Amino acid sequence: MSYDIRLAKLINGETVLGKWDEETKCLKDLAILQTVPTQQGVQMMLMPFGYPFETEIAGEVKGEHILYTYKTFPEELKNKYIEATSNLTISSARDLSALNKMAAGGKSPSGLILK
Repeated sequence: MSYDIRLAKLINGETVLGKWDEETKCLKDLAILQTVPTQQGVQMMLMPFGYPFETEIAGEVKGEHILYTYKTFPEELKNKYIEATSNLTISSARDLSALNKMAAGGKSPSGLILK
């Protein structure tokens, strides 16, 4: 099942990620995007919208409370959201190429050659 995952700015100024439901015109399963300053720049954290009182990503916001919807945003952010809502880990091409380096001499434990 494919989801229309959107990054949006709400009328209260918060930036959230959620699954857009065209039928109800709502953004569902909300996660709030927090930016945290670090010595290296800025780090982004995804947390449940109801944090600290709710620890699971849930809830919804009606479309009328959305001020702005970003047309593009990093694919990595979308992947982190999917991981947080589904308990699945999404591998990138870089992760898969690292498998080749981990196998001794380019061979997998079963003896297959990894390319």
